[in-house]
Amino acid sequence: TGQGLELLQAQSPRTPDYDLIIRGGRLIDPSQDLSTEMDVAIRDGKVVRLAPKLDSATAWHVLDARGKIVTPGLVDVHVHVYDGVAPLGIPADPNCIAKGVTTVLDAGSAGATTFPGLKRHVMRIVDTRVYALLNISIIGQSTVTTGFPHGELLEMRYVDSRLAIRTIEQNRDSILGIKIRLTESITGPNDLRALAVAREAADAVGLPIMVHIGGSYSPVPKIVAMLKKGDVITHSFRGGEGGIIDPRGRVLPEVRKAVESGVNLDIGHGAGGFSFRTADAVFPQGLLPGTISSDVHQFNVNGPVFDLPTTISKFLMLGLSLEDVIRRVTLNPSRLFAFPQGTGSLREGNVADVAVFDLREGNFDFVDSQGEHRAGRQKLIPVASIRAGKIYGNASIPVVPVLSAVR
Repeated sequence: TGQGLELLQAQSPRTPDYDLIIRGGRLIDPSQDLSTEMDVAIRDGKVVRLAPKLDSATAWHVLDARGKIVTPGLVDVHVHVYDGVAPLGIPADPNCIAKGVTTVLDAGSAGATTFPGLKRHVMRIVDTRVYALLNISIIGQSTVTTGFPHGELLEMRYVDSRLAIRTIEQNRDSILGIKIRLTESITGPNDLRALAVAREAADAVGLPIMVHIGGSYSPVPKIVAMLKKGDVITHSFRGGEGGIIDPRGRVLPEVRKAVESGVNLDIGHGAGGFSFRTADAVFPQGLLPGTISSDVHQFNVNGPVFDLPTTISKFLMLGLSLEDVIRRVTLNPSRLFAFPQGTGSLREGNVADVAVFDLREGNFDFVDSQGEHRAGRQKLIPVASIRAGKIYGNASIPVVPVLSAVR
């Protein structure tokens, strides 16, 4: 018990070196080019040592990760967690940190007039680290729900660069970019006008734009022409019209040029944003997504998305290596957006946000946003999440108090 540990500490001339050792797992940390068995030692909420084998007796507690995968806490750059306000919103903690996703970007649930509530009632109270992309529409996604097809950009009076800029400047600690959705039912013929306003605001504050594509009023090449280095195309591997490939499955030359200039392709799986067949067509052409995100929300959390670990498991099935997929949910997001230093990395001295997974072998049914089923042989199952050195909830692997540690 906690009392027992305190008593032993009081009677001892020496306290343990570490609060927690994560022992014996295969540490995959692309920020350090690590993919090997390694112990992780944590003290005062930070990673203080990585070593092949640490003495368990030097820690208060040991988390037994033998046979497991240990990674930096995953980063999901496209979620919707404005629960209770934006109709897409779901609770952050059971759908993010409980699944090994310690840091997320809420992608446009809130606009300038609705953002204060997201900060006060979500960001400040949940255990998941929640940041935001501000919707260029001041009302955010408050109109998005079943049976109400009136998008937030149908009225240009709700698109205001001055309010977006002011909101961002007042919340630099939590807003990392601008979000705009360009489906025709959301914008009508206003898509390029609204994107121009988003461009103006993004340039003024020096932050990227995340552009949702698919079924837009204007063709994708015209949309892509307005993007710059550091901007993001989400739902980039969607099926159907309005994606990054032509009817013959060839990557649009404008998209390839944009990627070569520094525009990032993000998955944004969602209920309609990812197709196995698009991946089949694009991968052989030498184009891979820079980031893998879930776009998890109320209408896909029970399938086909479920969570980010399920989403990245689909890319294992598609042929990416474990290191490839972990890179796209740790290091790459940390380079794309201005998260606090150390996000997505377990370098010594960084905040100890850690995820532990079981890489299960078997026969798993995966479904894309088009309803296509494919069988996979591996799936990442979250078994423990650690935020700033503290284990979240109940880990499903042993966490052992090391009473003999205090000598």
